[in-house]
Amino acid sequence: MPSQPLQSSVFFSSNRRCSWLQDMSMCYDRATCTGLRPGQLNLVFPTSPATVSSVRDLFDFICTGPLMKKLGVTPEMVVSTIDKWLECGLHLCQLFGLNELNLTTAQKARFYHYYIPVFLWCEDQILNHRSKFRDGDEITPLVIGVSAPQGSGKTTLVFALDYLFRVTGRKSATLSIDDFYLTAKDQAKLREENQGNSLLELRGNAGTHDLLFSVDTLTGLRKLTKEGMKMKLPRRPLAGKGDRADPSTWPEVEGPLEVILFEGWMLGFRPLPTEVVKEIDPQLEIVNKYLEAYYDSRDKFIDSWLIIKIKDPNCVFQWRLQAEVAMREEGKPGMSDEEVLDFVSRYLPAYKAYLPILYSEGPKGADPENLLVVEIDEERNPVASC
Repeated sequence: MPSQPLQSSVFFSSNRRCSWLQDMSMCYDRATCTGLRPGQLNLVFPTSPATVSSVRDLFDFICTGPLMKKLGVTPEMVVSTIDKWLECGLHLCQLFGLNELNLTTAQKARFYHYYIPVFLWCEDQILNHRSKFRDGDEITPLVIGVSAPQGSGKTTLVFALDYLFRVTGRKSATLSIDDFYLTAKDQAKLREENQGNSLLELRGNAGTHDLLFSVDTLTGLRKLTKEGMKMKLPRRPLAGKGDRADPSTWPEVEGPLEVILFEGWMLGFRPLPTEVVKEIDPQLEIVNKYLEAYYDSRDKFIDSWLIIKIKDPNCVFQWRLQAEVAMREEGKPGMSDEEVLDFVSRYLPAYKAYLPILYSEGPKGADPENLLVVEIDEERNPVASC
């Protein structure tokens, strides 16, 4: 394959670039609605320099990605789709404000070893889903569940995937389980009914979500199959202890939707025998009971699953601490180290109880053909798994 300057294949007209900038502005507005802070976008990128100088170099780099074997992607397949890889890479550079000709090694890895392979897997899932419908049928959007521990980068990943869908012509929507928290009034009632249980004192664990609200929302979104059909997407408040965001501020999506990205730290968790959870933490017993209702109100709506796997749940503390330190350094309110430790400790029992079976067996009812497990290291980069 001849070497050629990267820009020869991926530079676009000024009109198209202006269109991209408009799309990016819309995406950043959405990020604000979802609570994603612009500063968080660069948290995952260290800064050792490495220049992308040619398509050949990039081709070789892509082929060394840890997900290629898992996804069944061969060098020949990369050759036949290299324009798609280049286009997606440039879109991501535009989104994150990076120079496509001067990416660091870490940035290249994040894009070409992680975000783009996952995006192409999602594209395959969409095409397979749509192929099951006959001509003339109303095609429901594919719901992709993204389950990943807090701080692992799932919000940024979903942000990037959603952007790639939009700039490549697919109508998409994003949701988080956090968008379905109980109202402040109902959370206070739950706390009162479970005095002394720190796992239900604040939002997060099973039992702290409005399940009927999630059913109504997911049901409604799957009906957006025609032009002109519209629906507002619920959004959690920016302050974790605040009430639900005012519906007048919710973003609106219009059909026909093709894909819904539904993310959450506990998606796919399934209840365990009482004696198992009590041994981990007696407070987890009531949480485990609440979890029994989550499949019918949440997981059964999911068609395809992306599971982000971590080796040690204690990484969550370090990741959360990094985010809070970054906020404080920017002059924004952030939790102290002690507050971070207290916050994360309310989730660790659930991680210890439910992650092992999620990783070994997958979510309930998940088809292996529609399941992708991506293992990441402490730097939140994918690694080759056995």
